[in-house]
Amino acid sequence: MTDPTAPAAPQRPAAPAVFPGGPGLFRLDPEIAHLNHGSFGAVPLPVQEAQAALQAELHADPDAFFIAASERIAAARGRVAAHLGAEPEGIAFIANATEGANLALDAIPLAEGDEILVTDHGYGTVVAAAARRAPVTTVALDPLLPDEDAVREKVLAALTPRTKVALLDHVSSPTARIIASPRLLAELAARGVTTVVDGAHALGMLPDPLGGGADFWFGNLHKWGYAPSGSAVLAVAPAHRGRVRALVPSWEDEHGFPRSVEYRATADYTGWLAAPEGLDLLQRLDAAAVRAHNSALAAHGAALLAEIPGLTPLPYTEGLAMRALRLPPGTAETQADARALRERIAAEQGIRVLVWSWPGGGGIRVCGQIYNRPEEYERLAAALPAYVKG
Repeated sequence: MTDPTAPAAPQRPAAPAVFPGGPGLFRLDPEIAHLNHGSFGAVPLPVQEAQAALQAELHADPDAFFIAASERIAAARGRVAAHLGAEPEGIAFIANATEGANLALDAIPLAEGDEILVTDHGYGTVVAAAARRAPVTTVALDPLLPDEDAVREKVLAALTPRTKVALLDHVSSPTARIIASPRLLAELAARGVTTVVDGAHALGMLPDPLGGGADFWFGNLHKWGYAPSGSAVLAVAPAHRGRVRALVPSWEDEHGFPRSVEYRATADYTGWLAAPEGLDLLQRLDAAAVRAHNSALAAHGAALLAEIPGLTPLPYTEGLAMRALRLPPGTAETQADARALRERIAAEQGIRVLVWSWPGGGGIRVCGQIYNRPEEYERLAAALPAYVKG
C-alpha cells in the first residue's frame, strides 16, 4: 500500500523534440550515438563548406593567401569579437585552451615563492602548464558540493599570502559545473589575485562567457561555437596585453598582441577564418533556443541514467548542455580504467560518452546538442548497467 505521506518521486524531465533541421546540419555517423560533444565538438556542414572554400583558395594561389593572411585573420577576429561583446584588440585566435594557458601564465610576472592555485577539476595539460611555472596549491572540490557558493568558499579558503594566480575552470570538464563564477572572480581580484579562466566549454554554451571580467580567459570555438577544430580565443584585460608574447617568435612580433600571437608563418589558417561562420550559424538558429534545447536534452539523459542503481546525479548549473553522474565504487577509479570503460562502451554499443576517473568511483558525462535525439540517451541507459559495478 502506498504511503500518502511519502514524498513524491522526482519527475523525469520531458524529452525535448528533435531540434528542427538540427541533425541534418552535421555529417556524423548515424550508427553512433554522439553524446560527447563537449570533448571535441562537431562542425556543421555550412562551416565545413566555408573552410573547404578557403582551402581551395589557398591551394589555388598560396602566395596571395599568405600575404593577406594577417589582415584576414584580423577581420575574422573582429567578427568573433562582435559575437562575444569584446574588443577586437583584446582577443587573439589560438589553437586550443592549453595554448591559452601557456600564453597567459607567461604574461604574469612571478617571483620566488609565488604560488598558483588550481583545483582538482582542472584539465590535465592546463594544470601542468601552471606547475611548470610555480608551485601549485590544489583545492579539492568534492563533486557533491551543492552550489556555486560552496565552490567559492572552498577556493577562497585555500588562498595564502603566497597565492599570486588562480587558474580556474569556467565550466569544469568532468563534473560540468560552474567554478569561476563572477562573484568568485571579483573576490579574488579584490584580494590581489590574478585570475586565469579556462573557458574551454563556455563559448557558445553560456550567453556571456566573458562577463566575469577575468584577467585572462581562453575558450574553444570548436566545441559549442560550431567552429572548425583547432579554433579558440584568448581574451586579455587591457592591463596585461603588453606582456603577452607569442610562444614562438614570428614576423608579426613588432605588432604585439594579438597579431604576434596569431601569426604562425606557413600554417593552415582556414579554421580561424571560417570560425565566424559557426557563430553566425548559431545566431541564425537562435542561440537562446539552441542553449535551451541542448540543456533540456542533457537533463533528460541525466535523469534516465539516474534511474540506474549505483549512479548518483551531481549538482549542476541550470542552462548547461552537460550533466554528470558519479559511478559506483570500483568503477573507473583510475584514468586507465576510465579510458578502458569509455572505449568498451564505444566499441560494443556504438555510444560516445565521457567517462572520468575519481577515487572511490569515477563519473560519466552526457552532453546535449542539436543533432542528438532522445532515443540515443535511452539507448545508453539501457546498455550502461552491464558496465558498472552494483
